[in-house]
Amino acid sequence: MPMRLWLAFMWLVHWLPLPLLAWLGRGLGLLFWCVVRKRRHIVLTNLGLCFPELSAAEKSALARRHFMAFGRNMLELGLWWWASPERIRRLVVIEHGERLTALRGRPVILFAPHFTGVDAGGIRLGMEEKMVTIYARAKNRVFDAAMWRGRSRFGNIELISRLDGVKKVIRPLRAGRPFYYLPDMDYGRKEAVFVPFFGVPAATITGLSRLAKLTGATVLPVITRMTGNRYVVSIGEPWMDFPTADVTADTRRMNAVLEAEILRSPEQYYWLHRRFKTRPEGEKGVY
Repeated sequence: MPMRLWLAFMWLVHWLPLPLLAWLGRGLGLLFWCVVRKRRHIVLTNLGLCFPELSAAEKSALARRHFMAFGRNMLELGLWWWASPERIRRLVVIEHGERLTALRGRPVILFAPHFTGVDAGGIRLGMEEKMVTIYARAKNRVFDAAMWRGRSRFGNIELISRLDGVKKVIRPLRAGRPFYYLPDMDYGRKEAVFVPFFGVPAATITGLSRLAKLTGATVLPVITRMTGNRYVVSIGEPWMDFPTADVTADTRRMNAVLEAEILRSPEQYYWLHRRFKTRPEGEKGVY
């Protein structure tokens, strides 16, 4: 489907009630499961590595549920990009917002891993706080432009391209703008260490520890989940004794926190990403 046509479809269906939109999104996800063989292989490989105790049937069922959640996310982007502020506030609820409010004006890093609700959470928090975040440009220019407008439309979120590097985040972070940070993907060997992710060595960037040390920022975990017919943005307790002098230990801690959150709703984590594409020297690829 041409991208302009897809965006027009997203705009049309965003007017639907969320239960109906969610139903359509789950159906779209099942369609992806059936036809996008490459991504299905990636998801099943990731789940096999992270949950070796699952039977083939259990792994397949979890993968299908993930595709359904991903399909919802794809359609419901239209809500966050075009719905009214009033509707977004009804659909996306913030839990423990006082934890962020208490740190207003001070450097704060929001550790926001790639759950399927991460866009909903970022835009909802951006309605309340002046924030900064890094984003990866989409390959399709039309979609990239729509994404940029959608994420920045309330005027509170400063978007910095990943190509520009993390250095541009330092000044606004020190000035008290919370940094909505998604450091849980495989970005290659640069500035990464191999630490366990569900027991499998995974190339993991050390930016959370290094930025917290450089700016004196407090880290708050932020997880956004689909819960029934709404989204819940849960702001966790500030991390104590972080960062330490051991960057590798800090990065291992980040993955351990992430694992615990994934186990609460494993179908909503972004398993479509090739999380283990970078392997230790001498180890063959898994995909």
